[in-house]
Amino acid sequence: MVCDRNCGLITGAVIGAVLAVLGGILIPVGDMLIEKKVKKEVVLEEGTIAFKNWVETGTEVYRQFWIFDVQNPEEVAVNSSKIKVKQRGPYTYRVRYLAKKNIVQDPKTHTVSFLQPKGAIFEPSLSVGTENDTFTVLNLAVAHHNTSDGVYKVFSGKNDAISKANGASFPPFIEKTRVLRFFASEICRSFYAVFGAEVNLKGIPVYRFILPSMTFASPLQNPENRCFCTEKIISKNCTLYGVLDISKCKEGKPVYISLPHFLHASPEIAKTIEGLNPNQEEHSTYLDVEPITGFTLRFAQRLQINLLVKPARIIEALKNLKQNYIVPVLWLNETGTISDEKAEMFRKQVTEKINLLGLVEMILLSVGVVMFIAFMISYCTCRSKKVN
Repeated sequence: MVCDRNCGLITGAVIGAVLAVLGGILIPVGDMLIEKKVKKEVVLEEGTIAFKNWVETGTEVYRQFWIFDVQNPEEVAVNSSKIKVKQRGPYTYRVRYLAKKNIVQDPKTHTVSFLQPKGAIFEPSLSVGTENDTFTVLNLAVAHHNTSDGVYKVFSGKNDAISKANGASFPPFIEKTRVLRFFASEICRSFYAVFGAEVNLKGIPVYRFILPSMTFASPLQNPENRCFCTEKIISKNCTLYGVLDISKCKEGKPVYISLPHFLHASPEIAKTIEGLNPNQEEHSTYLDVEPITGFTLRFAQRLQINLLVKPARIIEALKNLKQNYIVPVLWLNETGTISDEKAEMFRKQVTEKINLLGLVEMILLSVGVVMFIAFMISYCTCRSKKVN
């Protein structure tokens, strides 16, 4: 009887040890299998999850505009007064990113070229007025048509090449310390984002990366912005921060970009404008990235378009100006979120499988350790009683 009991306790301890070892081995093996699977599925090739979602995203993207309506144009023209503006908006469009066309894979360079048709539909229910509303603003031409904007070429993600599909796709297995870079074709420049917080998006854990204030810093603080300071007088020898001169990108037109309401900008830039109210929560840009796959599942891109106005004797409306103005014309908020259907598919194919594997690993390891310790303690107790 004693032998049978002791043998049973030893057997239980051995089984516990085997389970614990199996759980421990499964952790690196499981991680390796996950990494292999993910790296395969994030490549832009026929048959992968990334390719299916990339060709036709299915995500509804909204573009909202807020117009800065000038309240005192005559007073400014005659007396060079502060410009009083009133924000009017949003005017919302549902942006249709249609299925990509003319897709050509280049296996040698691991790139994919394609055409991206675009279009926009006005959404009255999400707007404060109609497309016929009138404003007093500086002369600005804006167009939304069913056209494409030329041929794109992006990396496919093969052999760890970074995919830049739609400007914001990233390599898998993103860490919080990583700096993410993406390109905005409308303003001819790239941006970078840094980790801000962990967020739960429709049951999917994501990392929120935010656009830091250094993005619009002066070239003295951020050397990457030296190309966006083209003169010395208005920029005060490139010491002003918060606005970037993109006139070279706009055929010489005096266009400046900033965050909405001159968020994080030098105080003197906004001193000639009345009616601004910068707000970090409403006016910042962010990306919600699923860290394992590198897929961007939600984003909000917020930028303001400004025009430089200077005194000009030969122009009637500008001859009485006594100062320079960087005048806000409009700011836009382009947002997109993974649909409920896509989120459910993502949870089933990625999140739930990874969570299940992690749960199995922890159960095997925990149960094995508990069994081993419990049976060994029982065995030692029985042995000590026998000796006594």
